[in-house]
Parts: sequence; C-alpha cells; structure tokens
Amino acid sequence: MDVELRQLRCLVAIVDEGSFTDAAIALGVSQAAVSRALASLERALGVRLLRRTSREVTPTATGLRAVAQARRVLGEVDDLVREAISGHTRLRIGYAWSALGRHTPAFQRRWAQARPDADLHLVRVNSATAGLAEGACDLAVVRRPLDDRRFDSALVGLERRLCALAADDPLAGRRSVRLADLARRTLLIDRRTGTTTAALWPPDARPETEETHDIDDWLTEIATGRGVGVTAESTAHQYPRPGIVYRPVRDAEPIAVRLAWWRGDAHPATQAVIELLTALYRTG
Repeated sequence: MDVELRQLRCLVAIVDEGSFTDAAIALGVSQAAVSRALASLERALGVRLLRRTSREVTPTATGLRAVAQARRVLGEVDDLVREAISGHTRLRIGYAWSALGRHTPAFQRRWAQARPDADLHLVRVNSATAGLAEGACDLAVVRRPLDDRRFDSALVGLERRLCALAADDPLAGRRSVRLADLARRTLLIDRRTGTTTAALWPPDARPETEETHDIDDWLTEIATGRGVGVTAESTAHQYPRPGIVYRPVRDAEPIAVRLAWWRGDAHPATQAVIELLTALYRTG
C-alpha cells in the first residue's frame, strides 16, 4: 500500500474547498490531477472516501476518519519541514524534574542577552534522557549518567542532596539530617529519572523504597507523611510547596549535573550552553 502526501493534500483540499475545481485552484494544479490523486488514494486504501454528485462532494464515514488522520499527518510533516529548514534558530533544552534550580532565571536572561539568534525553550519530559531520545529537545539537563553510547555529555556543576520531609515530621525541625536518620523511613523514588536509590545507604542499613512516577506524585506522598525523598537541591528551588520542607543531607555525596546531546549531532550552541551553565554553577 503506497499512500503519498500529495494524495492526502488533495483529499483535505477537496473537503475544505467543497469541490474538485476549487481544490485544484487552492493547490495550484489541474482538476484532472486532483481527480487522479483522489482515485489513486481510494484504490490504495480499498474504500470510498467521498460521495460525488452533480451538486456537492461530501466525505463518507470512512472519509471523515481519513480526513482527520490526513490533517494530523500533514501537520506533523509541516512541523518536520519547518524544523529542518529553520536552521538552529530554536534551542530546546529538556529536563526531567527540575531545570537548573535557582540558576534557571539567570540562565534564561543571560542566554537571551548573549544569543538573541537562538530562541530558548525549556521542555519538561519525565524520561531517562529528559526528552533527548524522544526527539523533544536538542540538549538535555540530566542528573544521572546516561549509559547509552548514542549520547555525549559534559559535567556543568554539582548540587547538594536534600531530604524532602513533611512539615510536621520530627526531622523537619533540624537544620540538616544524616543518611542514618532516614534508614528506617520509606524512601520515595522515581526509577526512571530519580537521582537517589537505596544504594546510597550501606547494605545493612538501607531504607525501604516505594516507587512514584512523577514529581507531583512524589511531593503529594511526602506532604502526607507516607515517606521521605532525597533529591537534588534544584528540586527545592523549582518546587517549593506548603507542607514540605527540604533539609540538607550532610553526609551524602553531591549530585552531578550534566548537559547531554546526541553523539555526532550536537546543536551548534552546545558549547555556549556548557560554558554559561558551568559559569553559573561555579559562581553560584
């Protein structure tokens, strides 16, 4: 089965314009070309898509579904073409839980001043590659190593580990906590994108774990006192929430913040982003 874009465009144009003649005018082709395209599409699909009378052209029930699908396909193709021909005037940076924490506003402002030619968009995608593998971004901020040879990455900074607790938790009154203080608690984790697992504790003193699937689920569970979380400092800046307090875990190693990209296909602005983020984390 061979379905071509020109056939889909003809189908949509006929329905939108109301006739083969007007569809031909809108597409800048002959009426015969429109008729041939529609006929070949119907043959390829094996169904009648349009009802044609001397007065009007209307979609069949199958035709209505086909037109809706065709619009989506053509829209995605148009997006692909725009992305390909726009050069690199847009820069999408993905992140899973928190972007750059307290550095986020400074990064956005400084980037706009230094690189007005590259429109910056921060994109939240809760996946292991923060949207990189899914094609949702050009670069990704990640806080766990990417064990995938398709990607390269560079270290841009370090962040403290903080413990997230319910505001009425007995540990919330302390200025900081230790890992041992959390060993008998339930640790809420996100296996896909989280930065902390039970392996952070000694083998004989590891907390029980319970899986959550998103930052909002994680925060809601913590606020109700069902568990605690250990996360990067950026989470506290990105997600302050009533009923939750964050306390430093003073004996836990810091979390490495990396910028990742597709190996062999880095965005031209990659080095500039690395330099700016490294400077922000260093001075911060």
